[in-house]
Amino acid sequence: MTASIWLLLGFGFVAANLPFLSERVLLVGPRPAHKSFWWRLLELLLLAGLTIAIGTAIEARIGQRHPQGWQFYAIALCLFATFAFPGFVWRHLRRHRPQ
Repeated sequence: MTASIWLLLGFGFVAANLPFLSERVLLVGPRPAHKSFWWRLLELLLLAGLTIAIGTAIEARIGQRHPQGWQFYAIALCLFATFAFPGFVWRHLRRHRPQ
């Protein structure tokens, strides 16, 4: 049981940073000259939904699934945004060297 929780947290951390590390639209689409921040935000929200869905499936597999209120989803999105901080810093705050 604890291994699945740690795997979910690891998956969430990787999924939160993928939009900032990939230049492809929705991670598999074409590679534009410059991917806008709004594409990255959309990918972040979609991956957050996927992570929550996987967590819900794990919870249902382990035992009884508890109904969640809006507070749970707000906290889950805040945790996902916290996980995305290293990727955001890498993409937007790091000084890039000219090529």
